[in-house]
Amino acid sequence: MASLLSYIVRRILFAIPVFLTVSVITFLITNAAGNPIDIVKLGIKNMQPSQLLYLQQYFHTDQPVYIRYFFWLSDLLRGDWGNSLYSGTVTSLVAPWIWTTLELQIPALLLSLAVGIPIGIYSAKHQYSKADATVTTTAIFGVSMPTFWLGVMLIILFSLNLHWLPSYGALSIEGYYIGGNIVIDALAHLALPLFVLTFVSLAAIVRLTRANMLETLRQDFVLAARASGVSESRVTYRHALKNAITPVVTVVGLSFGVALGGAPGLETTFSWPGLGYAFVLAAGKLDLPVIQAITMIITIMVLAANIVTDLAYAYLDPRVRL
Repeated sequence: MASLLSYIVRRILFAIPVFLTVSVITFLITNAAGNPIDIVKLGIKNMQPSQLLYLQQYFHTDQPVYIRYFFWLSDLLRGDWGNSLYSGTVTSLVAPWIWTTLELQIPALLLSLAVGIPIGIYSAKHQYSKADATVTTTAIFGVSMPTFWLGVMLIILFSLNLHWLPSYGALSIEGYYIGGNIVIDALAHLALPLFVLTFVSLAAIVRLTRANMLETLRQDFVLAARASGVSESRVTYRHALKNAITPVVTVVGLSFGVALGGAPGLETTFSWPGLGYAFVLAAGKLDLPVIQAITMIITIMVLAANIVTDLAYAYLDPRVRL
């Protein structure tokens, strides 16, 4: 227990410099886009002197860039994400986007695990069969495929041609729900983006599960278990899978990070109202506070996912804690 607690503390401490590094890069890049006051002036004609003074004080434009960074970081750590250049506080804007993104990301991750691990095991146990060749070919196709391209293809097929599923948004206008039910409507809107994200995440999990199972099934302890009369299903799922699954756990955290990194492309394709889509809209308007907030929120989510993944890995394999 003490070693696990020490490992948790170390992982959290390692995440702090990563967070700070990303914050510095984010602040410098967004400030390189221009003075926030000049950007606001583009959208507000005849700005009053009092408004200009407020903006100067709010953005600390009279200070050097490194001083402005520390003001921004201090507000960030206190939970003050600032104000959008166009509409309200960043916190009120971002909160719904976080949950909408997680509504898509978490089910996709769970589905990819629930489907990918059994498929990887089956492929390993039937190496060089037609089913194995189909699985590996499909997995390579999934790994190399851009999510936005697959999304567009599915929209053309299921929305424009077959008219089975909606092509954009997370929910229809009230009173126009599909099937007259808000739950059915939400699931219909979720279907296409969820399939795309699950398919892309699934490919990496299938390939890694297959590779690790092939190696583990040849180990001496597996051969000894079979020789002693243990049933094949018990050998596969109780002995082999327990040792082969730990590298897959690591990929879960990486897959979550990759999916969040690709969220702008996928969510924009389906006009899914999440962090990725909001990031694209904010970038188009140069809404710097929103861009900064979304970047740091995604950073926090990825760091948290990787810490949880490392803890699961340490629990499954105590040698990692050493």
